[in-house]
Amino acid sequence: MLPLVLVCVALAALLAVGLVAATGGAGYVIAGLPDPGLVTRYGITIVRVLAEAASVVAIGSLLVSAFLVPPQRSGTLSVDGYAALRAAGVASWVWFAASIASVYFTAADGAGKPVAELLSPTVLLDLVDAIEQPKAWLITSLIALLLALGCRLALSWGWSTALFFLAVFGLVPVAVTGHSASGGSHDLATNSLLFHLVGAAIWVGGLLALLVLGKRRAAHLTLAATRFSKIALVCWIVMAVSGVVNALVRIAPKDLLSTDYGLLVVAKIVALLVLGVFGHQQRQRGVKGLVDGAGGGQLVRLAGVEVLVMFVTIGIAAALARTPPPQETFTQPSNTELLIGYDLDGPPTVLRLLLDWRFDLLFGTAAIVLAALYLAGVRRLRRRGDAWPVGRTVSWLAGCFVLLIATSSGIGRYAPAMFSVHMGNHMLLSMVAPVLFVLGGPVTLALRALPVAGKGAPPGPREWLLAAVHSRVSRVLTHPIVALVLFVGSFYILYFSGLFDSALNYHWAHLAMNAHFLLSGYLFYWPLIGVDPAPRRLPPLGKLGLMFASMPFHAFFGVILMNMQTVIGETFYRSLKLPWVGDLLTDQRLGGGIAWASGEVPVLLVLIALLVQWARADEREARRNDRREEATGDADLAAYNAMLKQLSHGKSTAERQHGE
Repeated sequence: MLPLVLVCVALAALLAVGLVAATGGAGYVIAGLPDPGLVTRYGITIVRVLAEAASVVAIGSLLVSAFLVPPQRSGTLSVDGYAALRAAGVASWVWFAASIASVYFTAADGAGKPVAELLSPTVLLDLVDAIEQPKAWLITSLIALLLALGCRLALSWGWSTALFFLAVFGLVPVAVTGHSASGGSHDLATNSLLFHLVGAAIWVGGLLALLVLGKRRAAHLTLAATRFSKIALVCWIVMAVSGVVNALVRIAPKDLLSTDYGLLVVAKIVALLVLGVFGHQQRQRGVKGLVDGAGGGQLVRLAGVEVLVMFVTIGIAAALARTPPPQETFTQPSNTELLIGYDLDGPPTVLRLLLDWRFDLLFGTAAIVLAALYLAGVRRLRRRGDAWPVGRTVSWLAGCFVLLIATSSGIGRYAPAMFSVHMGNHMLLSMVAPVLFVLGGPVTLALRALPVAGKGAPPGPREWLLAAVHSRVSRVLTHPIVALVLFVGSFYILYFSGLFDSALNYHWAHLAMNAHFLLSGYLFYWPLIGVDPAPRRLPPLGKLGLMFASMPFHAFFGVILMNMQTVIGETFYRSLKLPWVGDLLTDQRLGGGIAWASGEVPVLLVLIALLVQWARADEREARRNDRREEATGDADLAAYNAMLKQLSHGKSTAERQHGE
């Protein structure tokens, strides 16, 4: 398979360089900077293709070892899983080397210097510190290095799964610092690009790895092909939708056929459609042939052609990354739009906070998908005659609605621009939505709705979920002290260390903050009031103690904000120049008041939930006692009465002896 990969990478690199030269991207020089030279102009595209190709091979190979082929019963990787892990290790070393090279080339391009002038470590470090793209590639190189070392040391299924998610995360740094991260609507462009890159990497890499399994005639080829077919369909839908959104952000439809950038977008769309056709044929012929026992020849042939088209798409994408969008397509963005991605129509009135929506592609989509998956699970239970409490469904859907409101309504729209609204967004994500989510019991629902693999059968999604719940990572994160520090301690670290001031300038940092608020809240409330069995069980008094232990820290955090004399994030908020925010300190104190007052809401919800759970636990215990008494004929009561009678008889005998 190595010759095929090398040919595909060479083809993608040549195509990317040719397209860059044909569209004028090679002659693109940042305004005010000298020409960096021929080697830098074309080398930056070649090393990017190499890095992207290596990343998809690593991700696809780890996908195989983690999810497409089963491990041994002991949890150690099987032969096929181990071979895929070693292939991921080799690809990670190539990814690391190409990322290091990209640090040099992007720094040279950003400084307008030949790459040879950056061989001095001092010059390079100064440029990396000043320019975002080289910094992103440096972070990516560190992730690739960790992957390479991890693939060398790992032998278990659990570690290969962790390495897979680390590899997917390795796509993020470069994605959030390119063309999509600057200019107007960069929030939509960045979010859509993240979806697009992850979908493409899993699809391309997974298909390559599946092709390797086919050539090796692996024992679990049919299982791997069946599973990957479902994954590939989801990836194609994600790529299609996110690609359209990303293209519309950067270029108007009327310019698709009249500009070089537009023609590259059209070429990528055509390649995506061709891939969709091949994917359909793969499912209809290749996978069906494996299931019917016809062999994997048809699958290998289809997959080989599809891989070739995929690498052509990678070459087009690399050329797009190097080609600037047409500047005349849209009007010059305002200062507010440059900083947060969009304009604000006026002060945040109640109506604007409720009705002035801007859909968050990441968290808004997550809210809708989570609601749909939950309802699908409930529907599966009811179709087979099993009941599921309505209250849990209502709680989960309410949590999804809160997540949608917090990130996509006017609250989410104004949160990056005003500290007070940001704090309201923070409280909804960390203290309201998680409470509703844990009361929905999603793990219990999934374990009941997903099919059991069966004795001797390869583990499936249900077994993966059980392994995640009982993993050492889950036990550590749900430890009361760890959960409390993550939930409350992060407030102080984020806002009082200067970290929040730095994060305000980057859209990816807003995404990271929202994800942290939501996950830390879920980890805190899960062992406290969660319906799902937690890795660590807390006694009732322990639950109350943990809840009341968090209250002073939270209240004190709000009091500090209300009494501070300095403005957090002052530089960023002043640069927005919002006319309706005259006094930043007053707005910050309002945010502190929101943080202080909102602490009462989760306490009330938690107390109600605990009382209801305790009452139901007492009812269940009473019913168990009744059933036991019915089964034993009141044997416990009879034994208790006999004991009392014996004690009474012994006492009477002792009294008679004393009287004598």
